[in-house]
Amino acid sequence: MIKLGVNIDHIATVRQARKEDFPSVLHAAEVCQSAGATGITVHLREDRRHIQDKDVYELKSLLNIPLNLEMAATDEMVNIAREVKPAFVCLVPEKREELTTEGGLNILSQKERLTDVVNRLKDAGIKVSMFIDADIAQVKAASDIGADIIEIHTGNYAKYFKLSASSKEFTDELSKIAKAASAGHALGLTINAGHGLDYDNIAPICALKEMNEFNIGFSIVARAVFTGLDAAVREMLAKLKQYSC
Repeated sequence: MIKLGVNIDHIATVRQARKEDFPSVLHAAEVCQSAGATGITVHLREDRRHIQDKDVYELKSLLNIPLNLEMAATDEMVNIAREVKPAFVCLVPEKREELTTEGGLNILSQKERLTDVVNRLKDAGIKVSMFIDADIAQVKAASDIGADIIEIHTGNYAKYFKLSASSKEFTDELSKIAKAASAGHALGLTINAGHGLDYDNIAPICALKEMNEFNIGFSIVARAVFTGLDAAVREMLAKLKQYSC
């Protein structure tokens, strides 16, 4: 069955709205872990809009499942990651004004810099993932710089599904993801995916045999408002079991 990494950034978003000490991201991680999540993802942003440095250190000490740290490829973040030593680091593009990550990282335009970052992280015993669009050239570039994993950006997939799951735009995007996953697998990369995935659109992408893990946050946290976090995680896991190869 495909693994489920739960992104708990938006638990921190609610907390930071009032600068309180609740809801606790540590408790959220414990609930997700107990419900069967195979990993916890957090994005430590430059602007610290939700997850804080303290959260990352405490989560690493608390969890019995892997911690996946999303971050920009900056010296500050690399130094934090090398100290915390999460199981995985996922390198993502980051812009101050964006509401959420808007697309994949362009590896081709910064191969030398990213090669250095990947090497520094791997030297610390951290497996490195690249958050990229479903583009064969970017997949090959991820392999060239020594990444272990690619996480395919599924934002367009989710957008086109919402407009019409029978549209040419959606079927074309799913085909791009399938080709990127196949190419990455052939190069020895582990294939993950994430962004915009929810309880309705998860089925088609689950059928791709190369998929290892989905990292899903917003839809699970939104569902949890009504069902509770434990139930929301278990429901997503049931979907993955139902639809995956």
